[in-house]
Amino acid sequence: MGWRDPFFLLSLVLKHFLVFPEVLASLESDGGWLTSRHSALSEEESCTVERRDATLTYAQFIEQYAFSRPVILQGITNNTEFQAYCTKEKLLARFGDHLVRLSTANTYSYRKVDLPFQDYVDQLLEPQDLDSLGSGSGSGVPFHWHGPGYSEVIFGRKRWFLYPPEKTPEFHPNKTTLSWLLDTYPYLPPWERPIECTIHPGEVLYFPDRWWHATLNLDTSVFISTFLG
Repeated sequence: MGWRDPFFLLSLVLKHFLVFPEVLASLESDGGWLTSRHSALSEEESCTVERRDATLTYAQFIEQYAFSRPVILQGITNNTEFQAYCTKEKLLARFGDHLVRLSTANTYSYRKVDLPFQDYVDQLLEPQDLDSLGSGSGSGVPFHWHGPGYSEVIFGRKRWFLYPPEKTPEFHPNKTTLSWLLDTYPYLPPWERPIECTIHPGEVLYFPDRWWHATLNLDTSVFISTFLG
């Protein structure tokens, strides 16, 4: 076990980072990113992903979650300083003229578009609906899977839908998560519903290897995802 072991790194996080009330208060701000919300966007009626705090030990994480089910980790990081760099004003000042590469982020479409980050924010960062493709609230990534990973929300809220590897979700890879939520999700019987939850600023979602997942941004969201090999 060493620095290249992702679960060893998580153990360091669990041991050495605590969250304080003033940090939680700062995480409630929107950093200038919040936009108007689509009428269909809301949090789930009941979160079905367990939330754990900094009392979770490395041994408990390995035994209960690492290889078997997702978990939301609360209060394990103090990212106040990093959050300050991720406000709309700070990111545009530092990276506004940098090129960013956009894609449709689904299985069968591979068209890429390069444009300055400032143009992306000014022209494309707006709510998505069924008739227009945006990249703010209502955007997201359709169902897919890969290795295990972590996703931490810095600003905004991000709703997740997850299925275990043996249960392939019913979805069309060329349709958005918003379309799936409106057209498919309401008609799923209880036993076909995904595991789901909305991740709030300061929370980290962990999901195991090969778990299907789709995301939906309820607000304009700033987040960090780390995918493990």
